[in-house]
Amino acid sequence: MNCKYFSECGACRVYEDGYEAQLNEKIQINKERFTPYFSEEISVYKSLDAHYRARSEFKIWHTDDEISYAMNHIDKKGVVLINECPQVNVYIGNLMPKLLDAIKVHAVGFKLFGADFLSSSSGEIVVSLLYHRPLDETWQEKAKKIAQELGIYIIGRSRKQKVVIGQDYVTETLHVKSDVYRFKYIENSFTQPNPRVNEQMIAWASNKFSDTKNDLLELYCGAGNFTIPFAKKFNKVLATEISKSSINAAKENMLLNQVENIEFVRMSVEDFVGALDGVREYRRMKDIDINSYAIHSVFVDPPRSGMGEYSCKFVSRYDHIVYISCNPLTLLDDLKILSQTHTVTDMALFDQFPYTHHVEMGVKLTKKGL
Repeated sequence: MNCKYFSECGACRVYEDGYEAQLNEKIQINKERFTPYFSEEISVYKSLDAHYRARSEFKIWHTDDEISYAMNHIDKKGVVLINECPQVNVYIGNLMPKLLDAIKVHAVGFKLFGADFLSSSSGEIVVSLLYHRPLDETWQEKAKKIAQELGIYIIGRSRKQKVVIGQDYVTETLHVKSDVYRFKYIENSFTQPNPRVNEQMIAWASNKFSDTKNDLLELYCGAGNFTIPFAKKFNKVLATEISKSSINAAKENMLLNQVENIEFVRMSVEDFVGALDGVREYRRMKDIDINSYAIHSVFVDPPRSGMGEYSCKFVSRYDHIVYISCNPLTLLDDLKILSQTHTVTDMALFDQFPYTHHVEMGVKLTKKGL
């Protein structure tokens, strides 16, 4: 990736030998890190080396009468003013200068401090403009003109205010092996930022369930990124998630893909386990016949904090566990618990965030004795 802000912008790290050098460093670090649990080769899934992000956030910086995009400086002292970013996909990249020009022409830059971009792979874009002031009808009329001129959707956000110009989501299409899936991605909710690597993660995780049958339990299901494709592999899927907006999006995505064998329930892992074990009854579970499920497999994609002891001991009940982690350090902590009952049979590294130290890991665990 050629970037004129390398060594200044804090979004990326510089590697003299380019993309392969940063990838090899991640591979070596994680190979050593997970050797106590897996000594075979870790499968590696690369990213594009530029224009790979479909989601990005920038500061808006005011200098006299001019405005620019800005990122934190690599030394965390001050900011770097930028006018382009090779991380973002081509649609966001092409829009960035046009949006700044439109903001100036239509005079909607007062108290504007941030711009967040969400794009589909076909170029559908929602831009969130963040303000330190209330947004009135005059702002709305100007924002409508900008949206129409640029062919985008705009969300105006200020304290306790959200103004939607058009719609607050894009529809993404993912290609997983020979299958095509469509997902509604809502502004300001979590989505995988690197769609091509996301497709590889879904394919890998689905393949790890190729030797399993019956039904699947998924924890931390989000908006159904993995759940929807998994529905083809299992008789039924029971998926839990604590976020109300994510559950609502997951249900919409299920309909969008004409999938009918998933039941979503909005509960924390702790509450779900309590309901499963009959410790307490929950109204959210009243329409779910848990006894009709024959669950032998579990999929988890927890937040950066990992699963923790309680959740790990719960999933240890099941024969097969597939774990996608966005934080290798908390994954390592969880494996200390899971390895007491399960053996790691496969691992993968997904370079979701090139030119940073971040990486996603995939782990397949099988109960000892099977």
